[in-house]
Amino acid sequence: MTMQRITIDHRKPGSLRHPEKANRPDNPIQRKPDWIRVRAPNSPVYQETRKLMRDNRLVTVCEEAACPNIGECWSQRHATMMIMGEICTRACSFCNVTTGMPKRLDADEPQRVAEAVAKLGLRHVVITSVDRDDLADGGALHFAQTIARVREASPETTIEILTPDFLRKPGALEVVVKARPDVFNHNIETVPRLYPSIRPGARYFQSVRLLDDVKSRDASIFTKSGLMLGLGEEKMEVAQVMDDFRIADVDFITMGQYLQPTPKHAAVAKFVPPDEFEEFARMARAKGFLQVSSSPLTRSSYHADSDFAALREARQNRLKQEALQPERQ
Repeated sequence: MTMQRITIDHRKPGSLRHPEKANRPDNPIQRKPDWIRVRAPNSPVYQETRKLMRDNRLVTVCEEAACPNIGECWSQRHATMMIMGEICTRACSFCNVTTGMPKRLDADEPQRVAEAVAKLGLRHVVITSVDRDDLADGGALHFAQTIARVREASPETTIEILTPDFLRKPGALEVVVKARPDVFNHNIETVPRLYPSIRPGARYFQSVRLLDDVKSRDASIFTKSGLMLGLGEEKMEVAQVMDDFRIADVDFITMGQYLQPTPKHAAVAKFVPPDEFEEFARMARAKGFLQVSSSPLTRSSYHADSDFAALREARQNRLKQEALQPERQ
């Protein structure tokens, strides 16, 4: 399929953000239950963080994906940087990021990200991107360059990346792994049965294999992946995804409620109550994940700094336990 270049400024009121979805039937947006509602952002620190992003000409997934936690996170000076532009080459039916033909890469962006990380004084930073199927390496080198610039500007900051699947991009994963991020995150998003309607441009087993390959190349890197719940998945399907993750030695699983961005996006099949999220968390812990985050408002980078500290501690504790166990005969 040939992509048309998007020339609309999607930040302007009244602009058409998702022209590729214009002919889809409307799915009415349901009223959110009380456990999902959040306060509108208004703190001074939130405004300072927003200004820093603007001054450094940076894109954040917090804004592009309409994250419900933006007020809390930005008020604590936590922001997830989205590199390689704000236009994605995929058209996932759950995602609020604009689809189209992206602009060429900005060579200065890695340095600007590094400067913003230093100014915010971040202990832990999450760096994600749009899908860049138009690039020969899917943007792998740009990821590596951004990691390197952040390491130079903030040597004590731990780095978490949330990458595309690098589908049909041979050699791309090796470039990113060699840059040695502390956490390599790639979200599965949903169960395999729903991929044709929810994530049509991706392949479930490619995503699982990507996570497995990261561990095969550098076992010291933490791996992480996440699921959106409420799209029509069955409990046993979620359990099977967890098993696939554990076979790939994924360390950290996140699970949060899918929220429908517009009437043209996939409908919410169910608002999963908090007690069911707790049940999934117990299931995940029993399967051996080092870290689990499961709640309606959980997102990939929500509380990422404290989660990383807990993740590192969990690995150290497990290694100590293994060292104390007698050798098998």
